[in-house]
Amino acid sequence: MNLKIALLQLLPESGLEKQSEKGKAACIKAKSMGADIALFPEMWSNGYKLLQDNLELAALSIDKKSDFVRAFGELANELQMAIGITFLEKNEPKPLNSIILFDRYGKERLHYSKVHTCAFDLEKVLASGDDFYVTELDIGRDIIKIGAMICFDREFPESARILMLKGAEVILAPNACPMEINRLSALCTRAYENMLAVATCNYPKGQPDCNGHSTVFDGVAWLRNESGVRDMCILKAPEDEGIYLAEIDMDMLRDYREHEVMGNKYRYPNKYKVLTTDI
Repeated sequence: MNLKIALLQLLPESGLEKQSEKGKAACIKAKSMGADIALFPEMWSNGYKLLQDNLELAALSIDKKSDFVRAFGELANELQMAIGITFLEKNEPKPLNSIILFDRYGKERLHYSKVHTCAFDLEKVLASGDDFYVTELDIGRDIIKIGAMICFDREFPESARILMLKGAEVILAPNACPMEINRLSALCTRAYENMLAVATCNYPKGQPDCNGHSTVFDGVAWLRNESGVRDMCILKAPEDEGIYLAEIDMDMLRDYREHEVMGNKYRYPNKYKVLTTDI
């Protein structure tokens, strides 16, 4: 069974209404391409616009029950396709960088806020999320265990590790930064060490500090009946704006997870106490 994920590598428009209309049109196109899930880049509601004035930033933030967010839930139900919509979420005392995943019935299945905010830079005006979450997503042909992390979360092995331990088979990763060899290598490593797929959706060239190159790593490094190793990168988009579709072979991934040695199989959690200690 193949899971089809559409990465909506889009340039933002000006204003919430235009963002909504362009996003909905992209979802409709993704459905016509056969997608099971459509994923937006990071903070689509305002095109990753991070004003440093608290009052101005608060004015850009929206509630999870806002018309903008609810419209994508309704569209998911109409299209019978899951949608991962990203937004600057209203929160006190600081907004959150969030994603909600609606299933094909328009039901909220996952609500995650970025834990590892870039507090050294523009994201110092944001609050940090509290935890990592995994949900079961019914795509009609199968049920997939899905988790989420956002951009800088990628640089911390704990993010993907926790999602793996909670059962994730696929991680959705909205993004807004230049995707160069080091960041791409980090995504590949998260997929490799946890035996799971990682789908990352970035903004295209033309968005400041972004360059496209949305990717999907399928998490399968080799096959028992084949010599050598596989390139786990099954999709690397160009710099250009577009909708890019990847198909993850879930049967192959699950068989690989059953027989191979990474993930949770040979861990020694009782020896890792320093990882949960402030130093």
